[in-house]
Amino acid sequence: MDWAEITLTVPAEHAELAAAVANMAAPGGLYIEDYSDIEQGVREIAHVDLIDESLLSRDRSKTVIRLYVSAEENPAETTAFLRERLDNAGIEFEITTSGVREDDWANSWKQYFKPLVAGDRLIICPTWEKPPSADGRKVLYIDPGMAFGTGGHHTTRLVLEAMERRIKGGETVLDVGCGSGILSIAALLLGAERADGVDIDPLAVRIARENGKINGFGSPEYNIIHGNLADGISGRYDLIAANISADAVVELISGLRRFLKPGGVFISSGIIDTAEKEVLACLKQHGFVVLERRESGGWVALVSSVGD
Repeated sequence: MDWAEITLTVPAEHAELAAAVANMAAPGGLYIEDYSDIEQGVREIAHVDLIDESLLSRDRSKTVIRLYVSAEENPAETTAFLRERLDNAGIEFEITTSGVREDDWANSWKQYFKPLVAGDRLIICPTWEKPPSADGRKVLYIDPGMAFGTGGHHTTRLVLEAMERRIKGGETVLDVGCGSGILSIAALLLGAERADGVDIDPLAVRIARENGKINGFGSPEYNIIHGNLADGISGRYDLIAANISADAVVELISGLRRFLKPGGVFISSGIIDTAEKEVLACLKQHGFVVLERRESGGWVALVSSVGD
């Protein structure tokens, strides 16, 4: 098995939140270097006052988090997940990667990404694979590159399944934090009239646009915008999807109503189960009613609409 080491460096004051995000990406595979309070830590653990000079000289303003991800789990998507979640949380960070074993980690995961079924109406197929017999399903071709969204992650699949139940034909859809563009493209394949995506990562914007072309979609039915919700979006939508993080969903909710048509729905995902209560409380505070809850692998997706 080939592995990648992903090194994440963040300000020490954001270490706890960054570690929580990293644990979502690689559960159980973290090694954290935090020297911000080394003297106290050594006294409590080792009960000594003598500390190696090399440790005392470490940069105490930074915390280093190391993740170990197998090629099968797609290290490229993991780094994209980290970038997206930390950007949304407003945390400054640096990410570097290296192979713990031989092979090009950025590409070796492709051998494990095979066509997969999503819900009852879609097949997701990497661009380098031949799709299986569709059996009436629409084929969504995707090359995520260094953007988040292959369809294999629990959070993405939860949204795809929820969208399938809500899109009947002719809807307008907005995808906040669109990543690879997979949700926007899926919406069009399911019958939406128009799908707009927005992302703060310029790399994700480029990749999402390329994936749209691969599937035969472009303006005016498919639009990908660089920025955040407030920067580049106007108009109202039948369905808004946000596969981001619980903190980012909470920030999004307060300004969301003006973008939803009457009777429109909001599908929020990327919510780790321990943060669900916070999201539910915020939805209630701003007049949203939860219509459906979906869960998979410790992740939650909520379908809600504005109450009467």
